[in-house]
Amino acid sequence: MFATPVPVPVHPLAMTPVLQVNSRTVTAEEIVPLLASYQMLPRLLREIVIDQAIEPFSCTPEETALACQQFAEQNQITSEASREVWLKRYGMTPSQLEALAIRSLRIEKFKQAIWGTKLESYFVHRKPQLDRVIYSLLRVKDLGIAQELYFRIQEREQAFADLAREYSQGPEAQTGGLIGPAELSTPHPSLAQMLSSGQPGQLWPPTRLGEWFVLVRLEKLLPAQLDASMGQRLLNELYETWLQERLAQVSSGRLQNSLLTPTA
Repeated sequence: MFATPVPVPVHPLAMTPVLQVNSRTVTAEEIVPLLASYQMLPRLLREIVIDQAIEPFSCTPEETALACQQFAEQNQITSEASREVWLKRYGMTPSQLEALAIRSLRIEKFKQAIWGTKLESYFVHRKPQLDRVIYSLLRVKDLGIAQELYFRIQEREQAFADLAREYSQGPEAQTGGLIGPAELSTPHPSLAQMLSSGQPGQLWPPTRLGEWFVLVRLEKLLPAQLDASMGQRLLNELYETWLQERLAQVSSGRLQNSLLTPTA
């Protein structure tokens, strides 16, 4: 026998209208199913997890004033009238607008507090993929042709660029085989390993990569530097990795009423 479903009592507040769109009245009970049907629930969960994380972080009055000014400029809020229009459009109160304006700054403070002291070690870990190279590439499907071209280049009979334009069967033919600057995480892993261990000017014999035989010459190695731009990029990576882990825990039900302590 099948068990008879037991009706679940509906709280009176769940049936309270919370939104009117033309002739459609949306109740509190319908909000979550609607968010799910419009694929907006993951975004809501993401923002809630972020709000939990940044709760301990605040802004000074000076930081708040500057953030509000910048937000107004970015969103073309140039007068009190346009501000009222903006608030009405998004259904927000002035205090919610201020909270939105300083939210990005609070997120940055959170990132710095959790991962700021770990950037150097993370940079060392990531550097092999962040170093950039400029290299020349020529690809053909015939080993015999690849070997012949290799010897022509090695003996300086013809320039790599000229041969790449004439023989290469990939898009690099349009640039005379020249590629880059490109991070070492971009090329095929075998190609990246060759380039990372080579010296500028080094030419490798024909190498099999999938259906191709490739000729590769390292032109220039550009080591990554931990400057402000790179630091911000790595900080964002660490933050996004943490955030995705938290969202996975939310989705699986392992993260319930409290936020776990962030780690790098």
